Amino acid sequence: MQAITRRLGQHSLRPTPSIPSINSIYPLSDHYYGGDHPRYGSTLASHKGMGHLVRKGTGGRSSVSGIIATVFGATGFLGRYLVQQLAKMGSQVLVPFRGSEDNPRHLKLMGDLGQIVPMKYDPRDENSIKAVMAKANVVINLIGREYETRNYSFEEVNHFMAEQLAVIAKEHGGIMRFIQVSCLGSSLSSPSRFLRAKAAGEEAVLKELPEATVMKPAVMIGTEDRIMNPWARFAKKYSFLPLIGDGSTKIQPVYVNDVASAIVAALKDDGTSMGKVYELGGPEIYTVHELAELMYDMIREWPRYVNVPLPIAKAVAMPREVLVKKVPFPLPNPEIFNLDQILAFANDTVVSENALTFTDLSIVPHKLKGYPVEFLIQYRKGGPQFGSTVSEKVNPDSYP
Repeated sequence: MQAITRRLGQHSLRPTPSIPSINSIYPLSDHYYGGDHPRYGSTLASHKGMGHLVRKGTGGRSSVSGIIATVFGATGFLGRYLVQQLAKMGSQVLVPFRGSEDNPRHLKLMGDLGQIVPMKYDPRDENSIKAVMAKANVVINLIGREYETRNYSFEEVNHFMAEQLAVIAKEHGGIMRFIQVSCLGSSLSSPSRFLRAKAAGEEAVLKELPEATVMKPAVMIGTEDRIMNPWARFAKKYSFLPLIGDGSTKIQPVYVNDVASAIVAALKDDGTSMGKVYELGGPEIYTVHELAELMYDMIREWPRYVNVPLPIAKAVAMPREVLVKKVPFPLPNPEIFNLDQILAFANDTVVSENALTFTDLSIVPHKLKGYPVEFLIQYRKGGPQFGSTVSEKVNPDSYP
């Protein structure tokens, strides 16, 4: 009986002329799924030694963009927005981290299974850096810090690390794009050590990799930012906000998601962004006082300011700068009275007249008023719906 069943089974599996095979109905060809098809062809630059990437899929998170990006600094503020945009287009993102394994945990949800790969590394170990860069074809450096700590100086974080990454990427041989994220206003003649170190980092990267792309964003605004959040916390705790000088310094804040979009746009172009420097500022120029007014409007509090003259602000911030390398314990991170930020805000920081901007990357940046600053509603003392709107605001001094 078993022999008869086996013979019947083998007979039923033989193709018959009356039933066409699946291949004849739906012919499969690599031509339709490879990089040769115009819909799925790579949009990365293919000249100046750039290889041709094979893209598959329709461009969603389960597609294959061909990009394998090592994003240094991915666990920071800008990093989470950039990783999200890379992952949703089907890129594999290698996330070097140096702290707890929980640091990159929030990033793993942004991509398809196995597409976000956290890799522990030591930024002072060259072999460790080579290991996290080994499989990549794109390197993006977001590493930066606007204050010093006991372990890391401005120069090491913002200059020497960038130079080291460029040198290793050059030796790698398979890195097709290198993007260095700097800071608007960076200059070797700036009174700010942070901005001087950023400018030195740009020069070092372009010296090693002349085809690298440099992005210079202005002050970035977003849910985890380091300007509006500290202001709101200080205003809620002390019922006033100190303004360094008279708050008349001009800045051009930009929505953080727009900066991430600019980096992705540079990766997706035909190579026109290679070797160029972009200054990324928002569509509107604010004074520091006007930006503080926007913060107060969102948290629905009556604005109260204390003007702090520049010499006094420097004197308040100086003790931390003197002691940070001398005491045997870590000092609190500065928020309002950061000496280097005070020096940086002493001069206007806006996009240069003839600089390459968002427009050259075909991006229209968001205005700040509205969605980009809606995260500040968390500081309303009675909940999101608490307080009067801007049009209904009444000076509390006029209350009976």
